[in-house]
Amino acid sequence: MKISLYLSALLLIISSCSKDQSTVHENTAPDSVAKSTEKFPARAKDMTIYEVNIRQHTPEGTFNAFQKDLPRLKDLGVDILWIMPIQPIGQTGRKGSLGSYYSIRDYKSVNPEFGNLEDFKSLVDEAHKQGFVVILDWVPNHTSWDNVWLTEHPEYYMTDSAAAEVGKTLGEPKSYYKKKGIDDLVYEADWDDIALLNHYNPATRAAMIDAMKFWITDTEIDGFRTDHAGHEIPMFFWDEATAALNPLKDLFWLAEWDEPRMQIHFHATYDWGLLSLTSEVAHGKATAESIHDHIQKDEAQFGSNAFRLNMINNHDENSWKGTVKERYGEGEKAFAVFSFIAYGTPMLYSGQEVGLDKRLKFFEKDSIPMDDPGHYFEFYKKLNTLKAAHPALWNGAFGAMPKKLDDKNPNVFSFIRSKGDDTIIGLINMTGRPQQIKLSGLMKKSYQDLLNNATIDISQLTLAPWQYYVLGKP
Repeated sequence: MKISLYLSALLLIISSCSKDQSTVHENTAPDSVAKSTEKFPARAKDMTIYEVNIRQHTPEGTFNAFQKDLPRLKDLGVDILWIMPIQPIGQTGRKGSLGSYYSIRDYKSVNPEFGNLEDFKSLVDEAHKQGFVVILDWVPNHTSWDNVWLTEHPEYYMTDSAAAEVGKTLGEPKSYYKKKGIDDLVYEADWDDIALLNHYNPATRAAMIDAMKFWITDTEIDGFRTDHAGHEIPMFFWDEATAALNPLKDLFWLAEWDEPRMQIHFHATYDWGLLSLTSEVAHGKATAESIHDHIQKDEAQFGSNAFRLNMINNHDENSWKGTVKERYGEGEKAFAVFSFIAYGTPMLYSGQEVGLDKRLKFFEKDSIPMDDPGHYFEFYKKLNTLKAAHPALWNGAFGAMPKKLDDKNPNVFSFIRSKGDDTIIGLINMTGRPQQIKLSGLMKKSYQDLLNNATIDISQLTLAPWQYYVLGKP
């Protein structure tokens, strides 16, 4: 009798689970079904991040206009849509006519420039149906000067006196603060359109977590890219935030910060050092050998499980430091290949997939041309396909760390990544001059060029300027 009751209960559970799963996946893209049953970070093991600049992505600059572009991005092969801040922008001290996305006036509202809350919900819903993960750019460090909190809860903000107390606690002075002229509230020297929040106040942390919760529960986003994640924000804020928010939904966390401590709560962190270094190599100020050294040191600090963001472009680089072509010149595609196959988690910025070659205005409307005369879309699509198909190239612990090959040439970035039966060899000439390499220690001489479908003898090669190979089993 007990066995019969047990079997009946078991069958009921199985039936219920099957029904629930069919309901959950009813509107999801077929290739997203398997991934949706996994949890982060495993769910993101082979994913590419795409930064969405809603204002500039389309001529309209709206959620509805961007939503129409989802099928194209799906075809491109990107997976995680990181959407830059969408909240209303402050008027007080506004920079330019439209202001900075990162000067937030109301954490629980939508910038009317982009549409309304229902438009955003529709975008998230459609993105989910097409298999995308949607993360929202979050600004926990500061607000605009006309944020609703400033009048209702001035105690949420950092003051000279509060900064002095924090300095005593941490043993470091806060000398870079400046007064704004409103009591003793402070801001950072280069960004006078924002007021600094005080996360040493428990009430500030509680209000911020409540605002983050709103976007998870009301719009069903899948996580956050957090701006200035470690800048004047104590780690115990992230202790509290993740403890409160992770039970609501399986979330993906990306930190704009480059310290190992952030990996306690974040799946992915910025590798700012690698971004700067690759630009230096492109300009002949460093060599490929220095990139090998960086990766070795990075693994020692972060371990091999961390998702380290590897990019050659983002909104800051494009607007303030120059276009990809300005920073990498003729080596643009060589370093793009490096960002996808050599190390870390790859990221693309709006327009990069069509060869964006202008510095987008940050405080004005400045639409991205989408004509793609250089056929970049197919180039990046091929890289996304290659990454997803080869476990050796997957992110963090799910892939393989690159091991330096003995090529005797400091100007060529040569490596091997192996995971199970999958082995990938990468050879990238990081100069504008021909480079000869002679590899030793490999069992085979012939490999398949995975980007061009040709057989390559790698025992001795001459690489043309900026030439690259991604090689696998023949």
